[in-house]
Amino acid sequence: MSAKAVRPTDAAGTPARHHVVVIGSGFGGLTAARELAKTDVDVTVIAKTTHHLFQPLLYQVATGIISEGQIAPPFRVVRRKQKNLTVVLGEVEDIDIAGKTVTSRLLERVTTTPYDSIIIAAGAGQSYFGNDRFAEFAPGLKTIDDALELRGRILGAFEQAELSDDEEERDRLLTFVVVGAGATGVEMAGQIAEMARKTLKGTFRNIDSTTARVILLDGAPVVLPPYGGKLSQKAAEKLAKLGVEVQLGAMVVDMDYDGLVVKDADTSGSGGTTRRIESQCKVWSAGVAASPLGKLLAAQSEVELDRAGRVKVLPDLTIPGHPNVFVVGDMAFVDGVPGMAQGAIQGARYATDAIKAGLSGAPVESRKPFSYWDKGSMATIARFSAVAQIPIPGTKKKIELAGFLAWLGWLFLHLMYLVGHRSRFTTFIDWTLAFTTRSRSQLAITEQQVFGRTALQQLEQRSGEGKEVA
Repeated sequence: MSAKAVRPTDAAGTPARHHVVVIGSGFGGLTAARELAKTDVDVTVIAKTTHHLFQPLLYQVATGIISEGQIAPPFRVVRRKQKNLTVVLGEVEDIDIAGKTVTSRLLERVTTTPYDSIIIAAGAGQSYFGNDRFAEFAPGLKTIDDALELRGRILGAFEQAELSDDEEERDRLLTFVVVGAGATGVEMAGQIAEMARKTLKGTFRNIDSTTARVILLDGAPVVLPPYGGKLSQKAAEKLAKLGVEVQLGAMVVDMDYDGLVVKDADTSGSGGTTRRIESQCKVWSAGVAASPLGKLLAAQSEVELDRAGRVKVLPDLTIPGHPNVFVVGDMAFVDGVPGMAQGAIQGARYATDAIKAGLSGAPVESRKPFSYWDKGSMATIARFSAVAQIPIPGTKKKIELAGFLAWLGWLFLHLMYLVGHRSRFTTFIDWTLAFTTRSRSQLAITEQQVFGRTALQQLEQRSGEGKEVA
């Protein structure tokens, strides 16, 4: 379909007010829209999904603790009372920073949206470090689709093992490998182990779910590298108690449907050795890659990208020569700012404050550099166990917690950041049941969840072939 220009207008059909376009419906996008709700501007949010995703809890969707609806409320519903907001569903294909337009696509419908200021908060995706074919065999955990597919693969592996009478096949099916020992990898490994040893215990007749192997791989020498020291050690010890096999200094060099090849770190000067792990169900959480929109900006300006594709923004979170183009969150490279929700939230608030100041007549030169307030970081390992690192303001020291108190803090913080009272209430109920009875309310799986990715890829290939023939 032909392109359609979208911009709020007055009764005469002319642009009514300063128009701010926000790309992304994550923490950065939601914060930007919310901060501009009472400002004399028009706001258009362009997003490729209809929901705002609370990504830190995706692993709980993947392991059946909570439902996807609890962490992914519809963006339109969340902001329905914001009268100056328009939401456009579509994937951004182009940003013309000279012409000040954004082009997005939903199926065959192309939409062109003009802007006066733009806040780009498109986030990041999974990185396979140049081995994109691994995605077919080891899904990442960045979207609702990923979480549901992984839930289907994990539970499906147990179901297949129940039907198998081949010992080698059973061993392969009951071996779960998580690649990447960051927060997501540790959380996934811990929950798969708890599911196998507690939730599913005694539910099968031909297999013993408690014998399942859960392997956590990482090329780094410690788990949770950003924490380091005692916290990393305690996390590793807790994982071991859960039955998780932590294999460090191990890099994945090849992968197929039935397993993966790992190269261990060289400790003898022989160049390292390779070995194969037979495993059908694999999870990838080893790296992130910024949105490809960064390349569009780099092609039109003097901005540089880092190795992960993040935009090296100026101190005011804009790109060189374009003070109206802000980049925040996982897409932006700012020294000392981690790829966490707080980085996106604080970046979006800074950008909206700068826009408001500009509307009041403040010159660009008066902008103070963006300053990040590090509120700390947390990672849960299993029931009643987590680690937390909280900076002490005005010092270089940090408070370090591990165990039950850190776990309670993690629960409270994540509950507060969920959007909507209903989501908080239902999540609290599900957590209470899961952590007191070991039961999980979201263990339903379908074939569509497991094979949807493959079917879509085949459909895209056939569509491409059809266009070539035409």
